[in-house]
Amino acid sequence: MTVKDYMQQLGRQARAASRDMLAASTDDKNRALVAIADAITANRELIIQENARDLANGRANGLEPAMLDRLELTPARFDGMIEGLRQVAALPDPCGEISDLKYRPSGIQVGKMRVPLGVVGIIYESRPNVTIDAASLCLKSGNATILRGGSEAIHSNQAIAKCIAAGLESVGLPASAVQVVETTDRAAVGELITMAEYVDVIVPRGGRSLIERISNDAKVSVIKHLDGICHVYIDDDADLDKAFNIALNSKTHRYGVCNAMETLLVASSVAEKILPRLATAYAEKSVELRGCDRTLAILPNINAAKPEDWDTEYLAPILAIRVVDDMTAAMDHIAAHSSAHTESIVTENYTKARKFMALVDSASVMVNASTRFADGFQYGLGAEIGISTDKIHARGPVGLEGLTSQKWIVFGDGEILN
Repeated sequence: MTVKDYMQQLGRQARAASRDMLAASTDDKNRALVAIADAITANRELIIQENARDLANGRANGLEPAMLDRLELTPARFDGMIEGLRQVAALPDPCGEISDLKYRPSGIQVGKMRVPLGVVGIIYESRPNVTIDAASLCLKSGNATILRGGSEAIHSNQAIAKCIAAGLESVGLPASAVQVVETTDRAAVGELITMAEYVDVIVPRGGRSLIERISNDAKVSVIKHLDGICHVYIDDDADLDKAFNIALNSKTHRYGVCNAMETLLVASSVAEKILPRLATAYAEKSVELRGCDRTLAILPNINAAKPEDWDTEYLAPILAIRVVDDMTAAMDHIAAHSSAHTESIVTENYTKARKFMALVDSASVMVNASTRFADGFQYGLGAEIGISTDKIHARGPVGLEGLTSQKWIVFGDGEILN
């Protein structure tokens, strides 16, 4: 079978399964999620073995440290997959929810009903836990999904896929409601993003080159973000102990993630107080610092920042630092260089905090919190399908509601239009 024929087959099966999912009850979907969680738990040793196999292959093939970090199913991430499934099962089902029901002068009632998107194609790199996140959210929101993970995680993903299929079938739902692409041929991606007759939306999760390619070539709607150039601004009125902890956590909690801070902005009035302390902490974690001229005057031993540093998503232990005059200058820098993912201000000034939240145009804007909280699990979505920096349909972490749409509904009692 050619790659095209194989992907067309997956598409037909997904479209048929989407009709079954549309009819599935909330109880059906919740029981499936719990059954998948049980299957993942029962097959923990096998999945970890397959993940170790992928990691060994990745090291042998020279996979970058950031990618290896994303690929590894640590005990915490494995437990997180199971917890995510159970959390999604506990969330309210958005499907069928009716809102804005109003009577019109004609006598009819007009409102909106929340419905699944249909078939969701998801393309992602490295992280095998995304397989579970994506499957659980698509399942609970009543969608069928086709998942195309990276070749570096093929063994992990196939082991997880078997657990998903077993869980679905155990409660009478079609295994084809969640299909994990078995081929590592890159042509499968080209087919998936152009199968408009079978796929309703594409969600890419990966590096900029992957997302740019999909955005340019897709014939299906795309929910995406390109970069995670996230900022923390330490204000004149910041609590410096809070600022220290937030700036350290935002950068060093994990490096290879889209919600890690890449640029630190510091008000000039507090820069000499906070930057030496932060520099010592970053040095202990081997973070390379690159600073503007005003930063270099305070930290003369760090590297000078180049213009491109303000526009770079490092996904690595590298941090750009700029000293700014005030919050207005910080917001100007963010407007010029942010990827509209996540920004945080550290301040005890309520007026400034409200202004920052109102004027910074990013998918997530925070006050006195680490950028690492920009995550579906942390936002109470149970998991996320991805982060969207688009402004239409879904923005920020995309959970259940982001995987649904609304249709107009009308209740009448024999009314006709005169």
